[in-house]
Amino acid sequence: MKCPFCSEENTKVIDSRPADDNSSIRRRRQCEKCGKRFTTYEKLETIPLVVIKKDQAREPYDRSKIEKGVFRSCIKRPISVDQINELVDSVESAVFNLGEKEVPSSQIGEILMDRLQKLDPVAYVRFASVYREFKDVNTFVDEIKKLLDHQGTIED
Repeated sequence: MKCPFCSEENTKVIDSRPADDNSSIRRRRQCEKCGKRFTTYEKLETIPLVVIKKDQAREPYDRSKIEKGVFRSCIKRPISVDQINELVDSVESAVFNLGEKEVPSSQIGEILMDRLQKLDPVAYVRFASVYREFKDVNTFVDEIKKLLDHQGTIED
């Protein structure tokens, strides 16, 4: 593993343990040249996943696209970075657990919105308004009504 500070190729592992999600290994490393420490994560390589876009184009799965959308939806909301990472991890696990080589972006979006709705209703409406391409205020109001009706059935 190359040192991120001095680019030395000789580093040694000084500690290994399972990461919080138990799906990867966290390794503490130390550069043998500059002595600085850094952390790496080792994760099982999975089968490449292809996402089928709305226009039927296909592209490789990219976790950062989910992260960007969730981060934008959660701006100025009381949601920590850890909560966002847990949500994205959860969505990613659900998508990979489908066991498919190709997954429609709409299916990923629905999984994401389901989890986001449970985390924060405002962030959910923000995401849904962009994802579902709300064209006018009425569409926005309808989505909020559905959300309120859904919350009412949960509280009963």
